[in-house]
Amino acid sequence: MIANPVIVSEERLRALAVESVRLINDLQTEEGAYPASPRFSAYVGYSWLRDGAFIADGMSAVGEAASAERFFDWCARVITARRAQIEEVVARAHAGTPTPDGEMLPTRFTFAGGEGGDDWWDFQLDGYGTWIWALGAHLERAPQDSARWREAVELTVDYLTSSWQRPCYDWWEEHSQHVHGSTLAAISAGLRAALGMAAIDGVRAREARTAIDAIAERIRVEGVHEGHLAKWLGSTAVDASLASALAPFGLVDPASDIGARTLDVLDRHLTVDGGTHRYLGDTFFGGGRWPLLSCFLGLAHHRAGNAARARELWLWAASTATDALELPEQVDGHLLAPGMRQEWIDRWGSVATPLLWSHAMFLRLGAELEGDAR
Repeated sequence: MIANPVIVSEERLRALAVESVRLINDLQTEEGAYPASPRFSAYVGYSWLRDGAFIADGMSAVGEAASAERFFDWCARVITARRAQIEEVVARAHAGTPTPDGEMLPTRFTFAGGEGGDDWWDFQLDGYGTWIWALGAHLERAPQDSARWREAVELTVDYLTSSWQRPCYDWWEEHSQHVHGSTLAAISAGLRAALGMAAIDGVRAREARTAIDAIAERIRVEGVHEGHLAKWLGSTAVDASLASALAPFGLVDPASDIGARTLDVLDRHLTVDGGTHRYLGDTFFGGGRWPLLSCFLGLAHHRAGNAARARELWLWAASTATDALELPEQVDGHLLAPGMRQEWIDRWGSVATPLLWSHAMFLRLGAELEGDAR
């Protein structure tokens, strides 16, 4: 429980929800992309598959189907435009001569679908699983034929089934030498969604099932330490992104022994008064607490049956909004590395505010909690 529970009025919660939907709709580009943040220097002009997929899921969960589908259409165009590159990655993987990391698909794109000209920590697999998962979750809420996105789903499945074993950067664009638990959870969820929406069949479906089973086994053997999920395979550490493996990805049942132990460790090691850090040792902008991570942890607690804890985490996230109802990427207070904060400000400016992913996770957990009252 939170030592000093946060109090946010119902009026402000409603206003923040309305503003979150308005902000995301207004900032979504004509191409369908979601900007990560409209003003933060390092993010301006780019849309991430990972962030965008979670934003689309949040919008879908509150009934903004058209916005979510415009993003999925954008994903489909971005991916199908790279058919030849994906086919080469798959062929080289099958031949035993894997494509170098620098030639794999990027994690973020310009709004027009390009790759940009500046260097980035680009090789990340999780976003490719996440966009298919988000599409599948949307189609469960708004049933329709998935044929519109089938080609892109097929190409993405091929890319993931040929590459899932590879080390790559994590959610935080760090530690590229490891295979990360949250990355595997996203890939597994995407492959399961592709099967669930009947967007793949034949050999492709068999390869997806094989990868799903292999991922579960690797997590069981290498991805658990002292009964909880680990930051990467073979690690003893934890990372707040692991909450996604419990919910919404469902790789591990939140009510299982591993799920309960993971929730306990994330609460005790990374969460202070409702605000959740990324991981111990984080120095990015001093290592603050992230509203979106409190919402992920809240989703996992809710799926484990602890709605009260989920609401506490949601209220803390809501409390971080500015007077203009903008949610930041992270907040000051309880910094893990306060001496590093100014270095990042000097490099990139103030913390990203608003961050659309933060607004989306506030909406997503709010929708989950609202379901309890129905």
